Amino acid sequence: MHELSIVSSIVKTAQQEVEKIKAERVLEIYLEIGKLSGVELDSFHFVWPLGIYRSVLVDAKLFIDEPIGKAKCAECNHEFFIEKIFDSCSNCNSPFKEILTGKELKIKKLIIK
Repeated sequence: MHELSIVSSIVKTAQQEVEKIKAERVLEIYLEIGKLSGVELDSFHFVWPLGIYRSVLVDAKLFIDEPIGKAKCAECNHEFFIEKIFDSCSNCNSPFKEILTGKELKIKKLIIK
């Protein structure tokens, strides 16, 4: 379950930011976890309370934005939505594409006290 290691990395980053400005804790955390990122959100929500226990995130409100998958075909330049990383172009059926959105995994914003 790599979701626990993701939560641990988020906690470490939040801790560093809180220490950097000599604050106390995080009130709100905004994450961006794309639908193609490989993160299983049910598992993520399951391990979140355990991962943030006794950390600067313990009482923080969690907000998650889930960008959908979007790609651009390498053959015909058509932009299209994808649900799976291996989906082909909806215009020409080519498997070759550039993923534009959906693979994000980042902290967008921290509200710190």
